[in-house]
Amino acid sequence: MNRRHLLKASAGFAVLGLAAPRAAFGQEALFRSIRGSINAEEFGVRPGAADDQRDAFARMLERASAENMPIFLPPGNYIVSDIDLPPRVRLFGVAGASRIVNGGGALLSGREIEHLTLAGLVLDGAHAALAGEVKALLDLRGAEHVAISDCTVLDSGGSAIRLERAAGRVERTDVSHAADIGIHSIDATGIAIDGNSVSDCGNGGILVHRWQAGSDGSMVTNNRVRRVRAENGGTGQHGNGINVYLAHDVAVTGNHIADCAFSAIRSNSGSNVLIGGNHCLRSGETAIYSEFSFEGAVIEGNIVDGAANGISIVNFNEGGRMATCTGNIVRNLTTEGPYEPSPPGFGCGISVEADSTVTGNVIENAPAWAMQIGWGPFLRNVIATGNVIRKAGLGIGVSVVEGSGSALITDNIIEGAERGAIVGHRWAEAVTRDLALQEESGFAHLTVRGNRAG
Repeated sequence: MNRRHLLKASAGFAVLGLAAPRAAFGQEALFRSIRGSINAEEFGVRPGAADDQRDAFARMLERASAENMPIFLPPGNYIVSDIDLPPRVRLFGVAGASRIVNGGGALLSGREIEHLTLAGLVLDGAHAALAGEVKALLDLRGAEHVAISDCTVLDSGGSAIRLERAAGRVERTDVSHAADIGIHSIDATGIAIDGNSVSDCGNGGILVHRWQAGSDGSMVTNNRVRRVRAENGGTGQHGNGINVYLAHDVAVTGNHIADCAFSAIRSNSGSNVLIGGNHCLRSGETAIYSEFSFEGAVIEGNIVDGAANGISIVNFNEGGRMATCTGNIVRNLTTEGPYEPSPPGFGCGISVEADSTVTGNVIENAPAWAMQIGWGPFLRNVIATGNVIRKAGLGIGVSVVEGSGSALITDNIIEGAERGAIVGHRWAEAVTRDLALQEESGFAHLTVRGNRAG
């Protein structure tokens, strides 16, 4: 044999040597050899089986948990139901191809989980109703560490993912067509919700809630949330893209949120909330809310385009106070909303009441009030300076009701305000001339100077 034939033969053996394991054992064996994962078929868990594989699937998870072993699911459909997760689960698949399909009742739930990793899996709810106390396709009550990545969760008869008392992360996961909520975190002990896509949910996109007010520390960043309905009705309890409730120290940044029935971002009684750098498009009610009994809100660098109201930092009557509202763009508002509003109605750009600054914002096309400062006696220590207002029904409405606290309105540019640039109000009733055209406001609590109106 000459040298050329020898090299050719050697190359052929090399190719055969590499190809044989793939042909003999397939992708699962290759993955197992790399990661030391459990062979699902050894437990009778097979892709494409027509029957519910709950019992075999549960045995496989229990074995993997006991041995701290990962499991690899080859591509295909696995019909299961009512799986009670053991303490340790590391389940991997081929993204978009390894599908765990709900056979009825519930899908995956667990209590007091030590470690859960789900990666590259599809959790398909098949629109089946969820049974018992289980509220989501993945429902955890107590989890020391959760790592969900590169998954798809769709068609849930309830919520898609529900995590209570959990730490860890949910990232790069597509959630769609949940009858209730996309991703619901309750009493988190350190959750990052990052880079996910959540769409077409019945009552909420991403919710960060607590049963009682307290520090939460969740980070909701860089997600895309679209088309959230409010199937359960109400005036804002449902229908929000991102909702913070009783959870303090939460960051909501860099998200792109569109077409929500109520708010793009709604923080209810969440202190020290940071809402920054978000796109909020076509919100059915108020695009960004910091409301009720909160102390501390930073709302900066957001874009609001299309909403019934732009940004509301309110409810001083409930203790809501202390905020900065800086560098936002609010535009193209409407007087139409999802319910009959109380005065002054929909179409207000930025509303603020207590211990707050409103600086460097641009508001355009606000048909009611571009800016509302105070409401009745609920006004204290507000500065509005350096803002640009164009094309508004009213530029700035400020409360002059007895008992109102201090307000400073300076160095704003207001152009094209049909009913006046800066006007004092008793509740919704205008009671002064245009204060931007006067040297003194005539009210001890109110300073108006250096504004340019045209």
